[in-house]
Amino acid sequence: MKFIKNIVKQLYWSFSKLFFPRIYQTRNTSASIKFRTIFFQKILGINRGAYWPMHFTSKVSGASNIYVGIGSAPGLSFGCYIQGIGKIKIGNYVIMAPHVGIISANHDLYDHRKHSSDTSVVIGDYCWIGMNAVILPNVVLGEFTIVAAGAVVTKSFPEGFCVIGGNPARVIKNLEKDKCVRYKNEYEYYGYYPRKKFEDKYLNRK
Repeated sequence: MKFIKNIVKQLYWSFSKLFFPRIYQTRNTSASIKFRTIFFQKILGINRGAYWPMHFTSKVSGASNIYVGIGSAPGLSFGCYIQGIGKIKIGNYVIMAPHVGIISANHDLYDHRKHSSDTSVVIGDYCWIGMNAVILPNVVLGEFTIVAAGAVVTKSFPEGFCVIGGNPARVIKNLEKDKCVRYKNEYEYYGYYPRKKFEDKYLNRK
């Protein structure tokens, strides 16, 4: 039985490599593209506006206001909420656990029907956002910021290289910069797009 499973697995990846290179090339990454993700997102239209893969139980609003870097896929874990009423910028190789909330704009204090749209959230490269963490408007997280599970981030930590946690979040531990690894995937993708294609289409416009 194990032999048959291995044969089927090899055939699956050979088929994917030939006909669906995005699936093959992003395998074993934190922003992997899978057939079921494509089905829910591109065919059924759940989170269709996002150019990066998302789980069907996650929710994104204002996707056009959200920039997601290489190797990142906010909402690929289940149950996340990414609110892009304001601007959101997520750097390269950011990983997010399930049930993370990123809120870029709050309701107006005096008229709850309105949002303040001049706010933003910035998450630097190589950040890790733990389960049930919530990041609120006007927060800036520097690179290599680790947000502990259940944290509510109400202020910025632009210096990065730290572990933050609690409600409101505070620094729990500072990281040693020389130990932080700036890894790269063999095949670099912005969501569903290979790096060169995305940069030529969106970032290199004159």
